[in-house]
Amino acid sequence: MRIAPAVYHAAPDFLTHLATVQKDAELWHAVYRTARVPEGYVERARAIPGRWSFLALSEDWCGDSVNTLPLLARLVEQVPGWELRVLGRDANPELMDSHLTGTSRSIPVVMVLDEELEEIGWWGPRPGPLQEWYLAHGKGMDKAERYKHVRTWYARDRGQTFLDELLRIAEGATAEPGVA
Repeated sequence: MRIAPAVYHAAPDFLTHLATVQKDAELWHAVYRTARVPEGYVERARAIPGRWSFLALSEDWCGDSVNTLPLLARLVEQVPGWELRVLGRDANPELMDSHLTGTSRSIPVVMVLDEELEEIGWWGPRPGPLQEWYLAHGKGMDKAERYKHVRTWYARDRGQTFLDELLRIAEGATAEPGVA
């Protein structure tokens, strides 16, 4: 799927998006302020040839978004030729409906786009191990208890699983055919 340049370029960059956050604004700003990308991930990202764009579908109330998008913003700040833009899920139903998790409009969705804004893959809505836990146990929990577990998971993981999964998408697109 190719993202229309007008759609992509109309989407705010992360800092512009961050300035408009209303729900959990203090948490969004705190996560962004304290987000640190381990050097190994920065090196991996810089080793991926080409220019890369990331288009996230999100909403400010989403706990998974607040735990992942600030970290991605910090990564793209350190990698020349990389860019992150954010669109609202609810304002873009057609784009969201092409990135469903099963039948759910779960967010965030992070589309990995090449230089031509061609989507080469997408990530979301949670790191694999957390999504497995959510499906097996979290869905049935009280919302407050589930959110406490999710925040603890993200704090312990420090974004490493998210960064690894996202970088694998871009690395896979640039790998030589037949090379794993």
